[in-house]
Amino acid sequence: MHHRIFIFLIGFLLVLDNAALSQVRVKDTCISFSMITPTYAMHIPAGDMSSRFGVSNTIGAGFGHKTKTNWYFGIEGNFLFSDKIKNSGSILANISTSDGHIIDENGVYANIVLLERGYDIRLRAGKIIPVGRSNPNSGLMITGGAGFLQHKIRIENSDNAAPQVSGDYKKGYDHMCNGPALNQFIGYIHFSNNRKINCFAGIEAIEAFTRSGRAYYFAEMKKADEKRFDMLLGIKVGWSFPLYKKAGREFYYY
Repeated sequence: MHHRIFIFLIGFLLVLDNAALSQVRVKDTCISFSMITPTYAMHIPAGDMSSRFGVSNTIGAGFGHKTKTNWYFGIEGNFLFSDKIKNSGSILANISTSDGHIIDENGVYANIVLLERGYDIRLRAGKIIPVGRSNPNSGLMITGGAGFLQHKIRIENSDNAAPQVSGDYKKGYDHMCNGPALNQFIGYIHFSNNRKINCFAGIEAIEAFTRSGRAYYFAEMKKADEKRFDMLLGIKVGWSFPLYKKAGREFYYY
């Protein structure tokens, strides 16, 4: 389902950009173009998420379109990761020894590592507001959007030597949650006149209305039917690769 939405949106944005650019200077006028944008963000969890995870990171990529009137529309996907798990000792407590270790099938301590993993996919829309007399395609960028967020505790079990957390048994301990999410961003985006430096930086917020994706929590020995309000607050940076259209037989570089 997600890949169909992504393909549809790319096609829609390319149709919007079907008019070739005239020979103009970027710094003199607003122009319409699409862009590919790799991103990085660092977040502090809030809401229910703060009791389970610490500071996290995301890397991702987006595809967007800026109109001649500086409206922005796009789609974005991100991979979420961290090694900051709170209360990690209690997650596998019911299958651990008194000193917090798990005995593997060879009768020795298993090498278990707990990590945070997740992803989100979102649609975004917003406005670029030029500041001062700079390039009219650059300025304050304000966007909002909606999408889907999922996160869980990844249990790395070296060589799968501990059957207690192998295969489907992992699912009873990973606390996977997912659900619809909203996002907001405010920052500054810059498109250079010579096309060499195109980047942005700002503050991002994500609010997700998640539910457990599992049927039962083994550690808590209860049905996994929790409803959560998860938040991520942090800074986000990215680099844009504008896809300027060809005019006639020549490419114009700005």
